[in-house]
Amino acid sequence: MSGVFGVISNRDCARTLFYGVDYHSHLGTEYGGIAVLNDTFYRQIHRINQGQFKSKFCDDYQAMKGNRGIGVISDQEVQPIFLNSKFGPFCLVTVGFLENIRELSDELMRHGFSFSEIGDGLVNTTELIAKLINLGDSLVDGIEQMFEKIKGSCSLLLLNNEGIYAARDRLGYTPLAVGKGEEGWAIASETAAFPNLDFNLVKHLEPGEIVLLHEGGMDMLRPGRKDNQICSFFWIYTGFPGSNYEGNNVEVVRERCGRALARRDRDIQADLVSGVPDSGLAHALGYAMESGIPFRQPLVKYTPGYGRSYTPPAQETRDLIARMKLIPIGEIIKDNRIVILDDSIVRGTQLKNYTISKLWDCGAKEIHVRPACPPLMFPCRFNRSIRSIHELAARKAIKAIEGHDLEDVSEYIDAGSAKYQKMVDWIAKDLNVTTLRYQTLEDMVEAIGLPEEKLCLYCWNGKCPGKASG
Repeated sequence: MSGVFGVISNRDCARTLFYGVDYHSHLGTEYGGIAVLNDTFYRQIHRINQGQFKSKFCDDYQAMKGNRGIGVISDQEVQPIFLNSKFGPFCLVTVGFLENIRELSDELMRHGFSFSEIGDGLVNTTELIAKLINLGDSLVDGIEQMFEKIKGSCSLLLLNNEGIYAARDRLGYTPLAVGKGEEGWAIASETAAFPNLDFNLVKHLEPGEIVLLHEGGMDMLRPGRKDNQICSFFWIYTGFPGSNYEGNNVEVVRERCGRALARRDRDIQADLVSGVPDSGLAHALGYAMESGIPFRQPLVKYTPGYGRSYTPPAQETRDLIARMKLIPIGEIIKDNRIVILDDSIVRGTQLKNYTISKLWDCGAKEIHVRPACPPLMFPCRFNRSIRSIHELAARKAIKAIEGHDLEDVSEYIDAGSAKYQKMVDWIAKDLNVTTLRYQTLEDMVEAIGLPEEKLCLYCWNGKCPGKASG
């Protein structure tokens, strides 16, 4: 996942841009980038995997001058991309994932296009998107044609002399929200970027909607579609607690998830409820409020030094962060029966090796694990974080039970089936926990507060939303 922020101001925007982009730091770990336009483009990109965005860009933004700018926290690729196009020069940042990136880049190269940014054997996604847009008769036509060509998702901000073009992907998989303040206009992946920068939320862009922000206001260039299918994982894990998507706040949804788990847990006797920091905390608070079991923190996160362990692309990096960031408090753990809430069980290795093991080592009496979403069954089609089906804890369990990989896992998806329970029991034994009980899909959807058809639930049920294109 990545996050983007843009601002159009009636004065110099660099400081606002700097802090606005920084409010997206939880969405990526590899690169940060900002671009400001005055008479010319000022662009700066830094690798942030060994340092915070603020420390890398604190000198850069102070040297930039201009009243409009865009920025990105990128999970993998160098951004923003600059292109001196037939529509004039522009800078571009994107959020998303393309399944057909190799086919698209090969086709463009056959027609004489070249690419300057290459990584992991593939072209830079944002550079590819920029060149696809340049094939159109106008910027808007180019964006719409790009939407038709890609398989996956792409939301974008494009900065040029006219202002900031903003387009949300056609499935609405990733969010974009517009804010307005006395200083001007802003657009962000995360609405949490608005309050402290004195912007008020004006609207959430609809799927496929294209707008232009400029000094005079906001122009709708293409209306959006109503069949929104936003990623449910934004509420469960990815999003920041202060953000809301489609009008539903992340923290509130997580509390509702925890309450739902507690309502199905009347048979559990425990001494304390806890969440795996940070995203598991609100789920745990909801569980504690519903169950009446005290909320405590037997594991605390060393926030200054370590970010999220889910987003880095390398498993070695994920494991190192997971090991180092959580510090156990033995005085709270010893001899206690603990219900521990986590946002999800993806691979299971970090939970087992760096969370559960710490609790047992400090003398926990019982450990009851409650993930806030159902077992993940399919790698995401719109995000880089999970690329292989064989990584998933549920698929490892199914293979162990069946003796081979299964193509049809519908019986294991059904939470009322004997095979589902057998799979959960296998995972519980592998994790070495007293009990394991997952959230049901129905309870998770109800907690989010949107109709099921408005959500992407692919990684749980394998049903791809709509047409898999931007």
